[in-house]
This record gives sequence, structure tokens and C-alpha cells, in this order.
Amino acid sequence: MKLYRFLSEDDTSAFCHKVTAALNKGWELHGEPTYAFDASNGVMRCGQAVVKEVEGTYTPDTKLGEH
Repeated sequence: MKLYRFLSEDDTSAFCHKVTAALNKGWELHGEPTYAFDASNGVMRCGQAVVKEVEGTYTPDTKLGEH
């Protein structure tokens, strides 16, 4: 099955670490990163979609972060 996750974080090194951790667990980048201003918190936020092929059948109970 193919899994999809959208990672987001404030525009700090924490975002890069989150994406790097996913890549090291076998996730692959999907599309371009996105940036948006979070007016309620006054910060820029980053986002990146990642995908991964794994064994099994998808259900809504699948824990994406555990893969």
C-alpha cells in the first residue's frame, strides 16, 4: 500500500529535522514544499508531503507515524 503524510512545522530547523527523520525511515518527498504565514501565531510555517510504499492493507486506523 502507499502511505501519505503531510509534515508541517514552524519555519525553523525543527521542520528540517522532521523531514530528515521521515526520509531516514524510508519516506520519499512528494511534490514541492509549501510556506505560509500563520497570522494567529505570527510565524512562517513550512509543509512537505511524503509518501511510502509498505506491506499491508490501508485502514483509517493505520498509524502513519509508525511506518
